Amino acid sequence: MSQIDLTLTPTTHDLGQFEVRRVLPAKKRTMVGPFIFVDQFGPAQLDLGTGMDVRPHPHINLATVTWLFEGAIEHRDSIGSVSTIRPGQVNLMTAGCGIVHSERSPAAERKAGPRLYGMQTWLALPDGREEIDPAFEAVTELPIVEDGRARAIVIMGELWGERAPTTTYADTIYAEIMLEAGGAIPIEEDADERALMLVGGEASVDGHELEQYTLNILQPGRDMTLESKTGARVMLLGGEAFETKRHAWWNFVSSRCERIQQAKEDWRNHRFPEIPGDSEERIELPEGEPKTVTYP
Repeated sequence: MSQIDLTLTPTTHDLGQFEVRRVLPAKKRTMVGPFIFVDQFGPAQLDLGTGMDVRPHPHINLATVTWLFEGAIEHRDSIGSVSTIRPGQVNLMTAGCGIVHSERSPAAERKAGPRLYGMQTWLALPDGREEIDPAFEAVTELPIVEDGRARAIVIMGELWGERAPTTTYADTIYAEIMLEAGGAIPIEEDADERALMLVGGEASVDGHELEQYTLNILQPGRDMTLESKTGARVMLLGGEAFETKRHAWWNFVSSRCERIQQAKEDWRNHRFPEIPGDSEERIELPEGEPKTVTYP
């Protein structure tokens, strides 16, 4: 019996100086636990004086999770949050009933030539909590599990007996795993749904080789072992299976199509709040059927 239920190959978007690989949502699978959107970007070295500029744009009924391996991103949002994301810090922005945010390379990074390498994921909010108040948190005190040649940072949820302080709205697991040559770590079967993404090096799960940047959805209810002969960086994600379908259009996620239509009209008619200190620009509502999210 295979350890892998399904392997999803990402769609790669070449943005000139860096690539974004989008693996969820996909036609064969739209969610893994609460994760409804998974992007991996970089590694990339941007030119001196340039940077990433994702202009103000809206979200509803979801939470965004930003995690970096290298570089820095400045986050601003319409509830007044300002945060510079760096490796080892998780930024969780809860959109709830509606939020606007921007993501840009900090000025100091632009001068030196920004590095970009990391993950951005979205979590669908569970039934009854989709319209909660917007919120933001930046968490740096995250549990680290070390065992010989294996080291894991628990970003969200509980893994290997350690629980991250990051807020969760549904049962969620999220971790970065670093394996040295000959390193191994158990992948527990507690979560309803689990997936692995190899983002650097080489690794296998119970002898099944992982292809870089693919999302490998694991068989439920089975303990497995992740290992590497030469060293690897792997993301583990998943959690509670949702019973109610979620719809996604552009930057909006909801269990109700009419709520997404309302959000489209609200953004088109400037009814979302503005970001203090970053309100001169914005990403306009796409015409027709858009990509899930826009990186201008």
